[in-house]
Amino acid sequence: MTEPTREELIERIREQLAQVYDPEIGFNVIELGLVYDIQVNDGVAEITMTLTTPFCPYGPALLEQCKLVVLDLPEITDVKINVTFDPPWDPRVHASDDVKLLLGLSGVQGFLSGG
Repeated sequence: MTEPTREELIERIREQLAQVYDPEIGFNVIELGLVYDIQVNDGVAEITMTLTTPFCPYGPALLEQCKLVVLDLPEITDVKINVTFDPPWDPRVHASDDVKLLLGLSGVQGFLSGG
């Protein structure tokens, strides 16, 4: 069996992270756009992500869940999560189109802006 390419491994990490849901909003961290970047070097996944708010009470548990699901991949030996609030999370910018629609963020504004 051949080793996955870096791009394939990053996609598998994204798939794993899609299993982690924000319990307050009910969408996964990928759909919400909380994951800003994923890098992999020598079995170490480095994930740059944010939270919906700096004061998110579920933040520590959410980050731990992210780490654990990525560690389920046999090619990953360690996970480093860098939390940033620059840029701050904005569902109108970062969330998937499906999430925007379900949160009511696409209506007339989206239509007028061509979205």
